[in-house]
Amino acid sequence: MPADLNDYFNKKNGGGNSPKMPPKPDFIKNLDKKTPLLYVILAIIVLLVVAKPYAIINSGQVGIKVTTGKFENTPLYPGLHLLIPGIQKIIVVDTKVRIINYKAEKDGADFASNDGVMVKPAISVLDARGLPVSIDLTVQYRLKAQSAPKTIATWGLSWEEKIINAVVREVARNIVGSYKAEELPPKRNEIAKKIEDKIRQKVDSLPSKPVVLEAVQLREISLPQKIKDQIEKVQVAKQEAQRVQYEVERAKKEAEKKAALAQGDADAKKIKAQGEAQKITIEADAQAKANELIAKSLTPELINLKQIQVQGKFNEALRVNKDAKIFLTPGGSTPNIWVDSQSKQRSTVAR
Repeated sequence: MPADLNDYFNKKNGGGNSPKMPPKPDFIKNLDKKTPLLYVILAIIVLLVVAKPYAIINSGQVGIKVTTGKFENTPLYPGLHLLIPGIQKIIVVDTKVRIINYKAEKDGADFASNDGVMVKPAISVLDARGLPVSIDLTVQYRLKAQSAPKTIATWGLSWEEKIINAVVREVARNIVGSYKAEELPPKRNEIAKKIEDKIRQKVDSLPSKPVVLEAVQLREISLPQKIKDQIEKVQVAKQEAQRVQYEVERAKKEAEKKAALAQGDADAKKIKAQGEAQKITIEADAQAKANELIAKSLTPELINLKQIQVQGKFNEALRVNKDAKIFLTPGGSTPNIWVDSQSKQRSTVAR
């Protein structure tokens, strides 16, 4: 290159001597050396986020590890569990108590399921005479954790439909369908017990008993309107009969009460009369005994003494009044009487 051209470029670049760059710090030099390692760590983090080779099982759940399509028999309990992405996966299933409510709110498919509570249409049943009846039920159940892998492998993730829903509807239709519609309300408790016992029997009879049935509650029985009217008429007739029976019983009790009062009054009068008669008898007996004692006590000597005493009184009276008239009764059976001739208004009887 010619010398003048070199001078031109040197001037254009700021002169013939270009400034020197400052030296790099040590931490920059160390970072440059570790750059490949950082790339590896970053790649691992991205792989963990994207591939997610782990699963977290919460309380009330179990995990089922599936390796190349094969279910492992041992369930994974709450905690952190690793897996091989692309080869293994973990299916998480709920083992808490779950509920299915069968109720007549809408027509059609299942209602929304929320936090283990599923709502389904009421169970339609034909009674023994072919009349339509609607049954509202609540079923509580839970998946058994120990046998969850086998249950999911056998029944699939829709195990509730196959084990619970199908059995509940079948049992309810068979049992309720054996009754007449008007028999259902008075036999409600009997029917509820039969339904629960039969559902429990069918669920427990499955291999490994995959589901634990907690409770079955019969909430409502909806009958056809004409059956409701018929039952209402029967109830009214029964109430009227009960009212009449009550009136009859009350009248009967009133009559019995009056009869009892009359009988009591008659008994009281009878007892009083008997008491009066006994009193008179006792007094007569006493008087008779007194008379008998008096009669026995009247000796001739006592009679003579009494006559002497009376005679003494007569003598005393004659001394006071010489004109007195004296009537003597022999034998002493009649008292001796004297009369004062001067005062005829006064008389004395001496005994």
